[in-house]
Amino acid sequence: MASSIKRSAPGSAEVERSEEMVDRFLDAIWMERGLSKNTLGAYRADLMTLGRGLSENNKSIEQADKADLLEFIAKRVESGAKPRSTARQLSSFRRFFRYIMREGIRKSDPTAEIAMPRIGRSLPKTLTEDEVDALLNAPNTDEPLGHRDRAMLELLYATGLRVSELINLKQSQVNFNQGVLRIVGKGDRERLIPLGEESQRWLKEFIDGPRMEILLERQTDYLFPTRRGDRMTRQAFWHIIKRYAEKASVRQKMSPHSLRHAFATHLLNRGADLRVVQLLLGHSDLSTTQIYTHVARERLKELHGEHHPRG
Repeated sequence: MASSIKRSAPGSAEVERSEEMVDRFLDAIWMERGLSKNTLGAYRADLMTLGRGLSENNKSIEQADKADLLEFIAKRVESGAKPRSTARQLSSFRRFFRYIMREGIRKSDPTAEIAMPRIGRSLPKTLTEDEVDALLNAPNTDEPLGHRDRAMLELLYATGLRVSELINLKQSQVNFNQGVLRIVGKGDRERLIPLGEESQRWLKEFIDGPRMEILLERQTDYLFPTRRGDRMTRQAFWHIIKRYAEKASVRQKMSPHSLRHAFATHLLNRGADLRVVQLLLGHSDLSTTQIYTHVARERLKELHGEHHPRG
């Protein structure tokens, strides 16, 4: 009966078409570059936001023209979107339209004549060496979970790992004989990172005792398990860091990468070569690492101003 037929919402066919095109694009760039799930998720969110907006004009995403994109960006800006957010979305759109041009789906790139918004590059806030010491000393290492947390914090500061790399770390990636970690980071790029004596000591002590107490009879390959024997989530580790920062009276605003930033900045402050820091961090482009030279320079200026008699 006609009354029982389910009618599609206006624009739903265009949304489905957009979703299909976006998924094809994501599969292609994942195969080409091995991007992380977080990066692919960000691309998908940006592109499907555009696709849903276009569906109101009965267009799917590959049909967008320059006027459509400018209208979309203008609405976003009016609703309070910041230049950095707008630039990230436009970057996602550019990559998508260049892909569908290569595939022969369209002949022109509607983003080609749209200028990127001008944004200042913000310097990452970094912890002082004293603040790092206070943070590392905050966990109660008499308890198995506290010992685990201390080992995680020591490892982060010693190696500059990304949080995602830390929580996914497996025992097989730790080589105590050579004193290194084997990490496969963004784009499936492998790197070997030296372990300092202090982080090796905390790791060995954790593996030899507290880790087994946490797991009891359970088994897992993940180096830092939870009480349930699972891999820790990024959110859970972020809450752990915030709790210890508060306990250590660290006034600096923390981020999931705070110890990674401190690792890079403190190395440069003590004379490390920029290209070595680039390799340790797993940056594909040296320009990404160069931001830490500015952080180190600002810190030196502060020290000069505080301690030089004519500062």
